[in-house]
Amino acid sequence: MITFDYLILEEFTKEEKDFLTGSRINKIQQPTRRELLLSLRNSGKTRKFYINIDPKFYHICFLSEDNEKKRRIEIPSKPPMFCMLLRKYLENSKISKINLPTGERILELYIETYNELGDKIYLCLAIELMGKHSNIILYNTDTNLIIGCAHNVGSDKSQIREVYGQIPYIYPPKQENNKYIQERYAFIESAGVKIFPQNRVNSIIDNYYTYLICKDKFQKLKKINSSLAQMESKIKSNTDTDKYRLYGDLLLANQYQLKDYTKCATVYDYENNQEITINLDPLKTIKDNANKFYKKYNKSKTANIKLTELISEYIQTKEYLESLEYSINITQNFDELLEVINEIENTKENKKTNHKTAIEPKRIDTEDGSIIYIGKNNKQNDYIISKLASEDDLWFHTKDCPGSHVLLKTQNLTDKLILKCAELAKENSSGSLSSKIGVIYTKRKYLRKPPKANLGYVTYKNEKEIIID
Repeated sequence: MITFDYLILEEFTKEEKDFLTGSRINKIQQPTRRELLLSLRNSGKTRKFYINIDPKFYHICFLSEDNEKKRRIEIPSKPPMFCMLLRKYLENSKISKINLPTGERILELYIETYNELGDKIYLCLAIELMGKHSNIILYNTDTNLIIGCAHNVGSDKSQIREVYGQIPYIYPPKQENNKYIQERYAFIESAGVKIFPQNRVNSIIDNYYTYLICKDKFQKLKKINSSLAQMESKIKSNTDTDKYRLYGDLLLANQYQLKDYTKCATVYDYENNQEITINLDPLKTIKDNANKFYKKYNKSKTANIKLTELISEYIQTKEYLESLEYSINITQNFDELLEVINEIENTKENKKTNHKTAIEPKRIDTEDGSIIYIGKNNKQNDYIISKLASEDDLWFHTKDCPGSHVLLKTQNLTDKLILKCAELAKENSSGSLSSKIGVIYTKRKYLRKPPKANLGYVTYKNEKEIIID
């Protein structure tokens, strides 16, 4: 990942200085706590100035219409407090000049506006792009007092620099890498190297970070796999469950022969035909120790049951996310990607989706009059099964592998046609490059969609399997 450093910020500032200087702030929006959107107008042109202070994606740029859609920026109905503060002081004001302190990843927008008495005042919006310390700070240039910031930094968070309302604004301490940046800059200047193509800095930043942000939204699968591994490991570690029950049984069976309040008890284990020693709590009687083991047994048993249920849910979620990942990987244009994104958002918000899909499933008409349908994503897969399929149509899908649903509608079923559909199922799956893969097929009437199941998820019976090389 390329870091948004001082050199990139400087190139951006050079490219956009003429538009930024003298532009008027028409609208201020704050999609999230770490994003800010300013609608700027200058020379009859309006552009959206985007500020992101997320530690992973800190950057600034002017958004293109296409990339704004791809980032799926949503404006909340109730603006955050910082947004309201900026609207109060900055809306309909003018950026009089911009400044980039040497060696600092800080862009300063000096703004000319008026106070409640109608007096002209000058404010500064300091955009600090410094990794986890990134912030947006508004302060009065006359008093140097901070009016507000995107997030406050008190003494409990930093012993070096505090940032919050009504205290003086000071620059962050100089970073150790400033010397490196200056040396690197001097070398680039002396060599006459251009970092970016002329007049393309903003476009490169916008496209690059749009890609990273979109990619990050589909990282849930990695977390699911990690959680699954942890839960499966936890179940394996709960091997003492049956041992606790056995200890309780043995203690109760021998309680009249054993002494209370002892550190251990030696008994004969009839299940395993051996004599064993059980460590006890010396502050408890034999009966109380037995009950203690039974409680451990019940607790461990309940934990295993819940973990097993959770694992089942996580596996289903994992399979669904893998199908989404596959759908994303095979998209060929933004409209197809948008359909997958809409599915994700509808699932997240528990909205009911209608079966109608903006993009029709792929259709193949064979020479003998048969029709083959191939879904490109879960919405299309669901549409094929729910709306296009008849009871005796054949359904094909790769076994234990994310892929497209393939549906065959025919009046003349042949082995050649079955093989063709199986090959299409393999070709349109994440296992398309595998040397061998199993493809299952069955009639549509043997498919079932469980209640509240994810789009495209079905269970099946009476299936047959064919191995495709």
